[in-house]
Amino acid sequence: MKIFKIAFWILWRVWFYILMAIPILIMLPFLVISILSEKGYPYFFKMARIWAKFILFGMGFFYTVKREQKLIKGKSYMIVANHTSMTDIMLTLALIKNPFVFVGKKELVKIPLFGFFYKRTCILVDRSSSKSKNEVFKRAQNRLNQGLSICIFPEGGVPDDESILLDEFKDGAFRLAIDHQIPIVPIVYPDNKERFSYTFLSGSPGKMRARILPFVETQGLTSDNRKELRDQVRNMIYNGLMDYQKE
Repeated sequence: MKIFKIAFWILWRVWFYILMAIPILIMLPFLVISILSEKGYPYFFKMARIWAKFILFGMGFFYTVKREQKLIKGKSYMIVANHTSMTDIMLTLALIKNPFVFVGKKELVKIPLFGFFYKRTCILVDRSSSKSKNEVFKRAQNRLNQGLSICIFPEGGVPDDESILLDEFKDGAFRLAIDHQIPIVPIVYPDNKERFSYTFLSGSPGKMRARILPFVETQGLTSDNRKELRDQVRNMIYNGLMDYQKE
């Protein structure tokens, strides 16, 4: 029985990367055109949402979302969520219609084909480099000035310790939100780790739940409020995860 499980996991993981490539290849000319200038990003974003939904459907994931507040079209937000799976990227794209840019780790550039577009459309961060972090901040400010939103997983990566429900948050997302006086959109993903974790021999098709919590306003806040804001948002997401565990 265990041999069949291992065989399924291997084939299923390989299928995931095949699914990542199929829509990219189909839409390749349009994707390339859309990244030639920053003005084309909203068109790229629409295709990215199709790509994300294609993968989720192809992997046998079906998602449900509870929206406690809705985003306003044309408005910029700082989107933050707990981070446990690569599918966090796809699910966020599927849920949010407002064009946003991911701030993500540079390691994903190594994925064939996907990495090419990831490098040219996302803001990459090298967590070991302070210079990289400063560049990330400047690029994120530029994108916000263009009227886009930003999505950051403020844990800074997936916790190494499997027992950690939610790691400590970094300050970057909250500093940006305060500087631009934009609302923070906290999102809770309780199932993504079970569905498709970074552990290779694990996961299964099934339901992915999401909960978009009430937005946290930053109007009138200053840099002195950054840590208080960070802890407030972290507590909201943590309590949201705990609520799902009680169900």
